[in-house]
Amino acid sequence: MLAIVKRRLTRRLAALAATAVALPAAAVAVAVTPAAAATVDTGAYYVFVNRNSGKAMDLWNWSTSDGGEIRQFTRSDGNNQQFQFVDVGSGYYQLRNRHSGKVVTVPNSNDGVQVTQVTASSDTKQHFRLVDSANGDVRFVNRHSNKALEVWQWSTADGGVVSQYADLDGANQRWQLVRLGGGSTPTPPPNPAPQTGLVGWATQNGGTTGGGNTGATTVTSASALTSALNSTNAAVIRVSGTINCSGMLRVRSNKTILGNAGATIAGCGFTINGDRNVIIRNLTFRNWGDDAINVEQSATNIWIDHNSFTAGYDGAVDIKRGSDFITVSWNRVFGHDKSMLLGHSDDNASQDVGRLRVSYHHNWFDGSNQRHPRVRFGNPVHVYNNYYSNVRGYGVASTMNAGVLVEGNYFENTPDPYHLGEGSSGPGSLVARNNHFVNSGSGQTGGSVAGIPYSYTLDTPSNVKSIVTGGAGAGRISV
Repeated sequence: MLAIVKRRLTRRLAALAATAVALPAAAVAVAVTPAAAATVDTGAYYVFVNRNSGKAMDLWNWSTSDGGEIRQFTRSDGNNQQFQFVDVGSGYYQLRNRHSGKVVTVPNSNDGVQVTQVTASSDTKQHFRLVDSANGDVRFVNRHSNKALEVWQWSTADGGVVSQYADLDGANQRWQLVRLGGGSTPTPPPNPAPQTGLVGWATQNGGTTGGGNTGATTVTSASALTSALNSTNAAVIRVSGTINCSGMLRVRSNKTILGNAGATIAGCGFTINGDRNVIIRNLTFRNWGDDAINVEQSATNIWIDHNSFTAGYDGAVDIKRGSDFITVSWNRVFGHDKSMLLGHSDDNASQDVGRLRVSYHHNWFDGSNQRHPRVRFGNPVHVYNNYYSNVRGYGVASTMNAGVLVEGNYFENTPDPYHLGEGSSGPGSLVARNNHFVNSGSGQTGGSVAGIPYSYTLDTPSNVKSIVTGGAGAGRISV
Protein backbone atom coordinates (compact mmCIF):
# COMPACT_ATOMS: atom_id res chain seq x y z
CA MET A 1 0.00 0.00 0.00
CA LEU A 2 2.85 2.39 0.88
CA ALA A 3 4.43 1.75 -2.52
CA ILE A 4 1.14 2.61 -4.26
CA VAL A 5 0.85 5.85 -2.28
CA LYS A 6 4.44 6.75 -3.14
CA ARG A 7 3.84 6.11 -6.84
CA ARG A 8 0.68 8.20 -6.71
CA LEU A 9 2.53 11.03 -4.94
CA THR A 10 5.34 10.85 -7.46
CA ARG A 11 2.88 11.28 -10.33
CA ARG A 12 1.23 14.21 -8.57
CA LEU A 13 4.58 15.93 -7.95
CA ALA A 14 5.49 15.34 -11.59
CA ALA A 15 2.27 16.97 -12.69
CA LEU A 16 2.98 19.97 -10.49
CA ALA A 17 6.54 20.22 -11.76
CA ALA A 18 5.31 20.14 -15.34
CA THR A 19 3.29 23.29 -14.70
CA ALA A 20 6.18 25.26 -13.23
CA VAL A 21 7.54 27.87 -15.69
CA ALA A 22 10.84 29.74 -15.35
CA LEU A 23 10.11 33.50 -15.51
CA PRO A 24 12.50 36.32 -16.40
CA ALA A 25 13.60 38.30 -13.34
CA ALA A 26 11.77 41.40 -14.49
CA ALA A 27 8.51 39.50 -14.66
CA VAL A 28 8.59 37.87 -11.24
CA ALA A 29 6.72 40.64 -9.44
CA VAL A 30 4.02 41.01 -12.10
CA ALA A 31 0.51 39.82 -11.15
CA VAL A 32 -0.97 37.70 -13.92
CA THR A 33 -4.73 37.60 -14.47
CA PRO A 34 -6.02 34.11 -15.43
CA ALA A 35 -7.40 33.76 -18.94
CA ALA A 36 -11.16 33.94 -19.31
CA ALA A 37 -12.95 30.61 -19.16
CA ALA A 38 -13.73 28.89 -22.44
CA THR A 39 -16.89 29.97 -24.21
CA VAL A 40 -19.30 27.13 -24.96
CA ASP A 41 -22.44 26.83 -27.03
CA THR A 42 -25.27 25.52 -24.86
CA GLY A 43 -27.18 24.48 -27.98
CA ALA A 44 -24.40 22.17 -29.21
CA TYR A 45 -23.07 18.75 -28.27
CA TYR A 46 -19.45 18.12 -27.38
CA VAL A 47 -17.10 15.18 -27.00
CA PHE A 48 -14.54 15.61 -24.18
CA VAL A 49 -11.16 14.10 -25.15
CA ASN A 50 -8.57 13.64 -22.43
CA ARG A 51 -5.19 15.22 -23.19
CA ASN A 52 -3.18 12.43 -21.56
CA SER A 53 -4.95 9.35 -22.93
CA GLY A 54 -6.52 10.67 -26.13
CA LYS A 55 -9.74 8.85 -25.21
CA ALA A 56 -13.22 10.29 -24.80
CA MET A 57 -15.32 10.71 -21.67
CA ASP A 58 -17.90 7.94 -21.97
CA LEU A 59 -21.16 6.92 -20.31
CA TRP A 60 -20.24 3.32 -19.53
CA ASN A 61 -22.47 0.52 -20.82
CA TRP A 62 -24.86 3.08 -22.33
CA SER A 63 -26.50 3.32 -18.91
CA THR A 64 -29.73 5.26 -18.46
CA SER A 65 -29.82 4.81 -14.67
CA ASP A 66 -28.78 7.09 -11.83
CA GLY A 67 -25.33 5.97 -10.75
CA GLY A 68 -24.24 5.04 -14.28
CA GLU A 69 -20.45 5.23 -14.37
CA ILE A 70 -18.42 7.79 -16.30
CA ARG A 71 -15.26 6.28 -17.77
CA GLN A 72 -13.08 6.80 -20.84
CA PHE A 73 -13.16 4.88 -24.10
CA THR A 74 -11.79 5.09 -27.62
CA ARG A 75 -13.51 8.02 -29.28
CA SER A 76 -16.49 7.00 -31.40
CA ASP A 77 -18.70 10.13 -31.15
CA GLY A 78 -21.56 7.88 -30.05
CA ASN A 79 -24.41 9.53 -28.16
CA ASN A 80 -23.05 8.12 -24.91
CA GLN A 81 -19.89 10.19 -25.51
CA GLN A 82 -21.74 13.41 -26.30
CA PHE A 83 -22.44 16.04 -23.65
CA GLN A 84 -24.31 19.33 -23.60
CA PHE A 85 -23.57 22.31 -21.37
CA VAL A 86 -26.58 23.45 -19.33
CA ASP A 87 -26.02 26.95 -17.91
CA VAL A 88 -26.96 27.05 -14.19
CA GLY A 89 -25.65 30.58 -13.59
CA SER A 90 -22.60 32.20 -11.98
CA GLY A 91 -20.27 30.62 -14.54
CA TYR A 92 -21.27 27.01 -13.76
CA TYR A 93 -22.72 24.31 -16.02
CA GLN A 94 -24.25 20.89 -15.80
CA LEU A 95 -22.80 18.33 -18.22
CA ARG A 96 -25.78 16.49 -19.68
CA ASN A 97 -25.26 13.24 -21.55
CA ARG A 98 -27.02 13.03 -24.89
CA HIS A 99 -27.92 9.35 -24.60
CA SER A 100 -29.30 9.24 -21.06
CA GLY A 101 -30.42 12.84 -20.53
CA LYS A 102 -28.76 12.70 -17.09
CA VAL A 103 -25.95 14.90 -15.79
CA VAL A 104 -22.46 14.27 -14.48
CA THR A 105 -22.03 14.41 -10.70
CA VAL A 106 -19.46 13.80 -7.96
CA PRO A 107 -20.78 11.81 -4.96
CA ASN A 108 -18.75 13.72 -2.35
CA SER A 109 -15.57 15.78 -1.85
CA ASN A 110 -13.09 12.90 -1.60
CA ASP A 111 -10.05 12.61 -3.83
CA GLY A 112 -10.33 9.68 -6.21
CA VAL A 113 -14.08 9.19 -5.99
CA GLN A 114 -15.58 7.92 -9.25
CA VAL A 115 -17.78 10.25 -11.23
CA THR A 116 -21.28 9.07 -12.15
CA GLN A 117 -24.50 10.36 -13.71
CA VAL A 118 -27.70 11.38 -11.95
CA THR A 119 -31.05 13.00 -12.66
CA ALA A 120 -30.57 16.77 -12.90
CA SER A 121 -31.37 18.88 -9.81
CA SER A 122 -30.08 22.01 -8.06
CA ASP A 123 -27.39 20.03 -6.20
CA THR A 124 -24.02 21.82 -6.52
CA LYS A 125 -22.25 18.46 -6.90
CA GLN A 126 -23.64 18.55 -10.46
CA HIS A 127 -22.15 22.00 -11.23
CA PHE A 128 -18.82 22.55 -12.97
CA ARG A 129 -16.87 25.61 -14.02
CA LEU A 130 -14.47 25.58 -16.95
CA VAL A 131 -10.87 26.55 -16.24
CA ASP A 132 -8.59 27.18 -19.19
CA SER A 133 -5.43 25.10 -19.70
CA ALA A 134 -2.73 24.95 -22.36
CA ASN A 135 -3.49 24.16 -26.01
CA GLY A 136 -7.08 25.36 -25.70
CA ASP A 137 -7.96 22.56 -23.26
CA VAL A 138 -10.16 23.05 -20.21
CA ARG A 139 -10.46 21.56 -16.74
CA PHE A 140 -13.85 20.78 -15.19
CA VAL A 141 -13.79 22.00 -11.57
CA ASN A 142 -16.69 20.96 -9.37
CA ARG A 143 -18.62 23.60 -7.42
CA HIS A 144 -19.15 21.41 -4.35
CA SER A 145 -15.67 19.89 -3.99
CA ASN A 146 -13.56 22.46 -5.87
CA LYS A 147 -11.74 19.50 -7.44
CA ALA A 148 -11.06 18.71 -11.08
CA LEU A 149 -12.29 15.80 -13.17
CA GLU A 150 -9.46 13.53 -14.23
CA VAL A 151 -8.67 10.09 -15.61
CA TRP A 152 -7.64 8.18 -12.51
CA GLN A 153 -4.02 7.07 -12.20
CA TRP A 154 -3.21 8.46 -15.64
CA SER A 155 -4.84 5.47 -17.33
CA THR A 156 -4.63 5.19 -21.10
CA ALA A 157 -6.82 2.09 -21.27
CA ASP A 158 -10.42 1.75 -22.44
CA GLY A 159 -12.56 1.72 -19.31
CA GLY A 160 -10.23 3.98 -17.30
CA VAL A 161 -12.20 5.58 -14.46
CA VAL A 162 -13.06 9.28 -14.52
CA SER A 163 -12.69 10.60 -10.97
CA GLN A 164 -11.96 13.88 -9.18
CA TYR A 165 -8.77 15.14 -7.56
CA ALA A 166 -7.24 18.39 -6.36
CA ASP A 167 -6.80 20.72 -9.36
CA LEU A 168 -3.15 20.31 -10.39
CA ASP A 169 -3.58 21.05 -14.10
CA GLY A 170 -2.04 17.67 -15.01
CA ALA A 171 -2.52 16.37 -18.53
CA ASN A 172 -4.96 13.77 -17.20
CA GLN A 173 -7.15 16.65 -15.92
CA ARG A 174 -7.18 18.51 -19.25
CA TRP A 175 -9.95 17.95 -21.76
CA GLN A 176 -10.29 19.03 -25.36
CA LEU A 177 -13.79 20.21 -26.24
CA VAL A 178 -14.72 18.76 -29.63
CA ARG A 179 -17.87 20.47 -30.86
CA LEU A 180 -20.13 18.19 -32.92
CA GLY A 181 -22.97 20.61 -33.51
CA GLY A 182 -26.55 20.60 -32.31
CA GLY A 183 -29.84 22.47 -32.32
CA SER A 184 -30.92 25.67 -30.65
CA THR A 185 -32.61 23.93 -27.76
CA PRO A 186 -30.82 22.18 -24.90
CA THR A 187 -33.33 19.35 -24.89
CA PRO A 188 -31.69 16.25 -26.40
CA PRO A 189 -33.54 14.31 -29.09
CA PRO A 190 -34.22 10.56 -28.87
CA ASN A 191 -30.94 8.71 -28.97
CA PRO A 192 -31.01 4.99 -29.71
CA ALA A 193 -28.14 2.81 -28.51
CA PRO A 194 -26.44 0.39 -30.91
CA GLN A 195 -28.28 -2.78 -31.86
CA THR A 196 -28.04 -5.36 -29.11
CA GLY A 197 -30.56 -8.05 -30.09
CA LEU A 198 -29.91 -11.41 -31.68
CA VAL A 199 -29.70 -11.35 -35.48
CA GLY A 200 -28.37 -13.83 -37.99
CA TRP A 201 -27.92 -17.57 -38.20
CA ALA A 202 -28.46 -18.16 -34.47
CA THR A 203 -32.10 -17.08 -34.94
CA GLN A 204 -32.68 -20.11 -37.18
CA ASN A 205 -33.21 -23.78 -36.28
CA GLY A 206 -35.57 -22.86 -33.43
CA GLY A 207 -33.57 -19.85 -32.19
CA THR A 208 -31.07 -19.37 -29.37
CA THR A 209 -32.23 -18.62 -25.82
CA GLY A 210 -29.45 -20.00 -23.61
CA GLY A 211 -30.55 -20.45 -20.02
CA GLY A 212 -33.76 -18.52 -20.64
CA ASN A 213 -35.43 -17.10 -17.52
CA THR A 214 -33.57 -19.32 -15.08
CA GLY A 215 -32.43 -17.47 -11.95
CA ALA A 216 -28.83 -16.26 -12.22
CA THR A 217 -25.88 -17.81 -10.36
CA THR A 218 -22.84 -15.57 -9.79
CA VAL A 219 -19.38 -17.15 -9.85
CA THR A 220 -16.09 -15.62 -8.73
CA SER A 221 -13.63 -18.54 -8.89
CA ALA A 222 -12.38 -21.01 -11.47
CA SER A 223 -13.82 -23.97 -9.59
CA ALA A 224 -17.28 -22.43 -9.30
CA LEU A 225 -17.22 -21.40 -12.97
CA THR A 226 -16.13 -24.87 -14.10
CA SER A 227 -18.91 -26.51 -12.11
CA ALA A 228 -21.60 -24.13 -13.33
CA LEU A 229 -20.60 -24.43 -17.00
CA ASN A 230 -20.47 -28.20 -16.86
CA SER A 231 -23.89 -28.65 -15.24
CA THR A 232 -26.43 -30.44 -17.41
CA ASN A 233 -29.19 -28.11 -16.17
CA ALA A 234 -30.24 -24.90 -17.89
CA ALA A 235 -28.51 -21.96 -16.21
CA VAL A 236 -27.80 -18.24 -16.33
CA ILE A 237 -24.25 -17.75 -15.07
CA ARG A 238 -22.87 -14.35 -14.10
CA VAL A 239 -19.10 -13.96 -13.96
CA SER A 240 -17.77 -11.40 -11.49
CA GLY A 241 -14.20 -10.14 -11.29
CA THR A 242 -11.16 -11.77 -12.88
CA ILE A 243 -11.09 -15.55 -12.95
CA ASN A 244 -7.64 -17.06 -13.49
CA CYS A 245 -7.80 -20.53 -15.00
CA SER A 246 -6.09 -22.90 -17.42
CA GLY A 247 -7.05 -25.29 -20.19
CA MET A 248 -10.51 -25.39 -21.74
CA LEU A 249 -13.70 -25.29 -19.67
CA ARG A 250 -16.59 -27.24 -21.17
CA VAL A 251 -19.89 -25.41 -21.62
CA ARG A 252 -22.95 -27.66 -21.71
CA SER A 253 -26.29 -26.98 -23.41
CA ASN A 254 -28.81 -24.30 -22.41
CA LYS A 255 -26.42 -21.84 -20.81
CA THR A 256 -26.32 -18.04 -20.76
CA ILE A 257 -22.95 -16.73 -19.58
CA LEU A 258 -22.88 -13.01 -18.76
CA GLY A 259 -20.04 -10.87 -17.53
CA ASN A 260 -20.65 -8.32 -14.82
CA ALA A 261 -18.75 -5.02 -15.22
CA GLY A 262 -15.06 -5.78 -15.79
CA ALA A 263 -15.49 -9.57 -15.79
CA THR A 264 -12.39 -11.26 -17.22
CA ILE A 265 -11.42 -14.82 -18.11
CA ALA A 266 -7.62 -15.00 -17.87
CA GLY A 267 -5.55 -17.96 -19.01
CA CYS A 268 -8.21 -20.39 -20.20
CA GLY A 269 -10.98 -20.74 -22.75
CA PHE A 270 -14.47 -22.15 -23.22
CA THR A 271 -15.26 -25.17 -25.38
CA ILE A 272 -18.73 -26.05 -26.64
CA ASN A 273 -18.42 -29.64 -27.79
CA GLY A 274 -21.55 -31.11 -29.36
CA ASP A 275 -23.86 -29.05 -27.13
CA ARG A 276 -26.45 -26.49 -28.20
CA ASN A 277 -28.25 -23.31 -27.22
CA VAL A 278 -25.46 -21.30 -25.58
CA ILE A 279 -25.08 -17.51 -25.17
CA ILE A 280 -21.78 -15.85 -24.17
CA ARG A 281 -21.84 -12.07 -23.63
CA ASN A 282 -19.90 -9.20 -22.08
CA LEU A 283 -16.69 -11.02 -21.10
CA THR A 284 -13.05 -10.11 -21.64
CA PHE A 285 -10.81 -13.04 -22.56
CA ARG A 286 -7.04 -12.64 -22.33
CA ASN A 287 -3.91 -14.79 -22.35
CA TRP A 288 -5.72 -18.02 -23.21
CA GLY A 289 -3.50 -21.02 -23.86
CA ASP A 290 -5.53 -22.72 -26.62
CA ASP A 291 -8.65 -21.01 -28.02
CA ALA A 292 -10.68 -18.40 -26.17
CA ILE A 293 -13.96 -19.90 -27.46
CA ASN A 294 -13.98 -23.20 -29.32
CA VAL A 295 -17.21 -24.49 -30.93
CA GLU A 296 -17.10 -27.99 -32.41
CA GLN A 297 -18.61 -31.43 -33.02
CA SER A 298 -21.96 -30.32 -34.47
CA ALA A 299 -22.69 -27.75 -31.75
CA THR A 300 -25.64 -25.61 -32.81
CA ASN A 301 -27.42 -22.37 -31.94
CA ILE A 302 -24.63 -20.39 -30.33
CA TRP A 303 -24.54 -16.60 -29.83
CA ILE A 304 -21.17 -14.98 -29.00
CA ASP A 305 -21.77 -11.28 -28.41
CA HIS A 306 -20.09 -8.15 -26.99
CA ASN A 307 -16.89 -9.81 -25.79
CA SER A 308 -13.29 -8.57 -25.94
CA PHE A 309 -10.36 -10.79 -26.91
CA THR A 310 -6.67 -9.98 -26.54
CA ALA A 311 -3.22 -11.55 -26.28
CA GLY A 312 -4.14 -15.23 -26.56
CA TYR A 313 -2.37 -18.19 -28.14
CA ASP A 314 -4.65 -19.55 -30.87
CA GLY A 315 -8.09 -18.52 -32.10
CA ALA A 316 -10.31 -15.97 -30.40
CA VAL A 317 -13.44 -17.72 -31.74
CA ASP A 318 -12.90 -20.96 -33.67
CA ILE A 319 -15.90 -22.85 -35.09
CA LYS A 320 -15.46 -26.26 -36.68
CA ARG A 321 -16.42 -29.92 -37.16
CA GLY A 322 -19.98 -29.55 -38.42
CA SER A 323 -21.16 -26.81 -36.05
CA ASP A 324 -24.01 -24.69 -37.35
CA PHE A 325 -26.52 -21.84 -36.75
CA ILE A 326 -24.15 -19.41 -35.01
CA THR A 327 -23.97 -15.62 -34.65
CA VAL A 328 -20.75 -13.82 -33.68
CA SER A 329 -21.58 -10.15 -33.07
CA TRP A 330 -20.27 -6.93 -31.53
CA ASN A 331 -16.96 -8.41 -30.37
CA ARG A 332 -13.58 -6.65 -30.32
CA VAL A 333 -10.29 -8.41 -31.10
CA PHE A 334 -7.08 -6.47 -30.46
CA GLY A 335 -3.44 -7.23 -29.72
CA HIS A 336 -3.90 -10.71 -31.20
CA ASP A 337 -2.97 -12.72 -34.31
CA LYS A 338 -5.53 -15.41 -35.22
CA SER A 339 -9.06 -14.10 -34.79
CA MET A 340 -11.82 -16.36 -36.12
CA LEU A 341 -11.44 -19.69 -37.90
CA LEU A 342 -14.47 -21.33 -39.52
CA GLY A 343 -13.65 -24.92 -40.52
CA HIS A 344 -10.42 -26.48 -39.28
CA SER A 345 -9.23 -28.81 -42.07
CA ASP A 346 -9.38 -29.19 -45.84
CA ASP A 347 -10.05 -32.92 -45.22
CA ASN A 348 -13.27 -32.49 -43.24
CA ALA A 349 -15.76 -31.93 -46.06
CA SER A 350 -17.96 -34.90 -45.11
CA GLN A 351 -18.80 -33.33 -41.74
CA ASP A 352 -18.72 -29.65 -42.76
CA VAL A 353 -20.48 -29.32 -46.12
CA GLY A 354 -24.03 -28.06 -45.60
CA ARG A 355 -23.11 -26.76 -42.12
CA LEU A 356 -20.75 -24.10 -40.71
CA ARG A 357 -23.35 -21.38 -41.33
CA VAL A 358 -22.32 -18.36 -39.30
CA SER A 359 -23.14 -14.64 -39.20
CA TYR A 360 -20.34 -12.22 -38.26
CA HIS A 361 -21.61 -8.71 -37.74
CA HIS A 362 -20.57 -5.47 -36.01
CA ASN A 363 -17.26 -6.90 -34.83
CA TRP A 364 -14.21 -4.67 -34.43
CA PHE A 365 -11.01 -6.23 -35.74
CA ASP A 366 -8.64 -3.74 -34.18
CA GLY A 367 -5.13 -4.34 -35.49
CA SER A 368 -5.60 -8.11 -35.34
CA ASN A 369 -3.69 -9.94 -38.03
CA GLN A 370 -5.68 -12.67 -39.82
CA ARG A 371 -8.80 -14.89 -39.97
CA HIS A 372 -11.66 -12.39 -39.85
CA PRO A 373 -12.89 -15.06 -40.64
CA ARG A 374 -10.97 -17.75 -42.55
CA VAL A 375 -13.73 -19.94 -43.99
CA ARG A 376 -13.84 -23.53 -45.24
CA PHE A 377 -16.97 -25.19 -46.69
CA GLY A 378 -19.68 -23.04 -45.01
CA ASN A 379 -22.27 -21.50 -47.39
CA PRO A 380 -23.69 -18.95 -46.92
CA VAL A 381 -21.43 -17.31 -44.37
CA HIS A 382 -22.51 -13.73 -43.76
CA VAL A 383 -19.89 -11.09 -42.91
CA TYR A 384 -21.51 -7.66 -42.59
CA ASN A 385 -21.13 -4.29 -40.89
CA ASN A 386 -17.77 -5.14 -39.32
CA TYR A 387 -14.96 -2.61 -38.83
CA TYR A 388 -11.48 -3.69 -39.95
CA SER A 389 -8.82 -1.32 -38.61
CA ASN A 390 -5.09 -1.69 -39.35
CA VAL A 391 -5.41 -5.36 -40.27
CA ARG A 392 -1.99 -6.20 -41.71
CA GLY A 393 -2.43 -9.86 -42.67
CA TYR A 394 -5.80 -10.21 -44.35
CA GLY A 395 -9.46 -9.64 -43.60
CA VAL A 396 -11.69 -12.43 -44.95
CA ALA A 397 -10.56 -15.59 -46.76
CA SER A 398 -13.02 -17.87 -48.57
CA THR A 399 -11.56 -21.32 -49.19
CA MET A 400 -12.54 -24.92 -49.98
CA ASN A 401 -15.76 -24.15 -51.90
CA ALA A 402 -17.18 -21.98 -49.11
CA GLY A 403 -19.62 -19.22 -49.99
CA VAL A 404 -19.08 -15.90 -48.17
CA LEU A 405 -21.13 -12.72 -48.52
CA VAL A 406 -19.06 -9.70 -47.44
CA GLU A 407 -21.25 -6.61 -47.30
CA GLY A 408 -21.47 -3.21 -45.69
CA ASN A 409 -18.13 -3.46 -43.90
CA TYR A 410 -15.68 -0.62 -43.22
CA PHE A 411 -12.04 -1.39 -44.11
CA GLU A 412 -9.42 1.10 -42.95
CA ASN A 413 -5.66 0.71 -43.39
CA THR A 414 -6.27 -2.89 -44.45
CA PRO A 415 -4.26 -3.71 -47.60
CA ASP A 416 -5.92 -7.12 -48.19
CA PRO A 417 -9.58 -6.89 -47.17
CA TYR A 418 -10.69 -10.25 -48.65
CA HIS A 419 -9.48 -12.92 -51.02
CA LEU A 420 -10.03 -16.43 -52.38
CA GLY A 421 -7.96 -19.36 -51.11
CA GLU A 422 -5.44 -19.23 -48.28
CA GLY A 423 -2.24 -21.16 -47.74
CA SER A 424 -2.69 -24.67 -49.19
CA SER A 425 -6.51 -24.37 -49.15
CA GLY A 426 -8.17 -23.97 -52.54
CA PRO A 427 -10.54 -21.10 -53.31
CA GLY A 428 -14.15 -20.68 -52.33
CA SER A 429 -16.67 -18.15 -53.57
CA LEU A 430 -16.93 -14.61 -52.26
CA VAL A 431 -19.43 -11.92 -53.15
CA ALA A 432 -18.66 -8.39 -51.94
CA ARG A 433 -21.08 -5.47 -52.04
CA ASN A 434 -21.51 -2.03 -50.52
CA ASN A 435 -18.27 -2.04 -48.56
CA HIS A 436 -16.41 1.15 -47.57
CA PHE A 437 -12.64 1.48 -48.05
CA VAL A 438 -10.19 3.95 -46.51
CA ASN A 439 -6.53 3.51 -47.44
CA SER A 440 -7.22 -0.18 -48.15
CA GLY A 441 -7.00 -2.64 -51.03
CA SER A 442 -9.92 -3.52 -53.27
CA GLY A 443 -10.16 -7.24 -52.48
CA GLN A 444 -10.67 -10.36 -54.61
CA THR A 445 -14.07 -11.81 -55.44
CA GLY A 446 -15.50 -14.65 -57.49
CA GLY A 447 -18.32 -17.17 -57.78
CA SER A 448 -21.77 -17.04 -56.19
CA VAL A 449 -23.13 -17.43 -52.68
CA ALA A 450 -26.38 -18.97 -51.42
CA GLY A 451 -29.15 -16.65 -50.26
CA ILE A 452 -29.42 -15.30 -46.72
CA PRO A 453 -32.62 -16.75 -45.15
CA TYR A 454 -33.13 -14.31 -42.27
CA SER A 455 -34.02 -10.62 -42.10
CA TYR A 456 -31.44 -8.07 -40.97
CA THR A 457 -30.79 -4.33 -41.05
CA LEU A 458 -27.67 -3.18 -42.89
CA ASP A 459 -26.09 -0.01 -41.47
CA THR A 460 -24.76 2.56 -43.92
CA PRO A 461 -21.18 1.37 -44.63
CA SER A 462 -19.59 4.81 -44.13
CA ASN A 463 -21.13 4.95 -40.64
CA VAL A 464 -19.92 1.52 -39.55
CA LYS A 465 -16.67 2.77 -38.00
CA SER A 466 -18.41 5.09 -35.55
CA ILE A 467 -21.22 2.60 -34.87
CA VAL A 468 -18.92 -0.33 -34.16
CA THR A 469 -16.25 1.52 -32.15
CA GLY A 470 -19.08 2.95 -30.06
CA GLY A 471 -20.63 -0.41 -29.30
CA ALA A 472 -18.29 -3.39 -29.81
CA GLY A 473 -16.55 -5.30 -27.05
CA ALA A 474 -17.15 -6.01 -23.39
CA GLY A 475 -18.41 -3.22 -21.20
CA ARG A 476 -20.55 -1.63 -23.90
CA ILE A 477 -23.93 -3.08 -22.87
CA SER A 478 -25.90 -3.58 -19.70
CA VAL A 479 -26.78 -7.24 -19.12
